[in-house]
Amino acid sequence: QVQLAESGGGLVQFGGSLRLSCAASGIHLSTSTMAWYRQAPGKPRELVATITSRGSTNYADPVKGRFTISGDNAKNTVYLQMNSLKPEDTAVYYCNGKPNVLNPKYERNYWGQGTQVTVSS
Repeated sequence: QVQLAESGGGLVQFGGSLRLSCAASGIHLSTSTMAWYRQAPGKPRELVATITSRGSTNYADPVKGRFTISGDNAKNTVYLQMNSLKPEDTAVYYCNGKPNVLNPKYERNYWGQGTQVTVSS
C-alpha cells in the first residue's frame, strides 16, 4: 500500500520560510518521479516542482528562485524548502509520487492528503 504523508505546513508571515516534508512508503524515491502540487481556494491544482529519480528538478515559474525541491533516498522523503513566501503562495500543498514504468498504461499517480500553507501579509 502506497502512502505519502506530508508535514510542515502552517501559518507564516510575508517573506518567511517553511519546509514541507513528504515521507513515502510503498514507493521509492530512487525509482519514482516525485512532485509537489498546490491548490488555492477556487483554483485548480497546479504543479509547483518535480524531482526525478535521477535528481533532476523543475519548477513552476511563480516559485523559481524561491522554492527548492530535494529528496533523501535513505529516508525515502522528499522536501520542499519555501523561502520568501508571499500571500499568493497560500494553498494546500500536495505530495505526488509516480513510479517509473516502461509502459505508460501501467503508470500510477499517488497523492498525499495535503498540508495547509497560509502566508499572511
